[in-house]
Amino acid sequence: MTTRTLIAATSLAVFAATAQAREPWTDDVASRTQVLALLQSFNADLLSHPSATLTLERWCGVHQLAPEAKIVAHRIKGQDKPLPDDARETLGIGKDEPVRYRRVQLACGDHVLSEADNWYVPARLTPEMNQILDTTDQPFGKVVQALHFRRQTISAELLWSPLPAGWEMDAPLPPSRDGALAIPHDVLRHRAVLFNQANQPFSLVVETYTAEVLAFGHR
Repeated sequence: MTTRTLIAATSLAVFAATAQAREPWTDDVASRTQVLALLQSFNADLLSHPSATLTLERWCGVHQLAPEAKIVAHRIKGQDKPLPDDARETLGIGKDEPVRYRRVQLACGDHVLSEADNWYVPARLTPEMNQILDTTDQPFGKVVQALHFRRQTISAELLWSPLPAGWEMDAPLPPSRDGALAIPHDVLRHRAVLFNQANQPFSLVVETYTAEVLAFGHR
């Protein structure tokens, strides 16, 4: 049995246990392989569903990140970011079309799972939706759910990998160390556009997912 086959077999044998409460990830090849598989699975789940909020809610429930699998948005005010240079073209709007900005943290229990920058076209939402977005912290995806929108991902970038590039082709693996695996705060970033049923783009989102998506069992 090759080293890679052994790693894969080890990962499969223990993968099912990762949804249960456990200690922090250990700094060894087996844990690193599990973490990489989880990040890839999480990324694929996000890419296959239109609402990141609902995907996070399912992830939270399956992995028991909180007593109640409910995503809560914490709006961050006073940190407006300018519209990206290519955003008006992406959104199909003129230079004078009003665009609003919203930044939120999406949390499940005590875990902040993502931080999202959202530029949206209020004229393409209903007045009720705009009022809710202006006056509450409700997640954007839930507020605009009635639009039956679709999501087009522009980019999906893994910001950190627990295994080095080329590991599957026998690149040297990190040595095992005592203690917890050091995982950076930001692990994955998506850039996407939301379209309504008339195929009009109405929102540009940049979502940065945190290491808290891997914090199984830590309340």
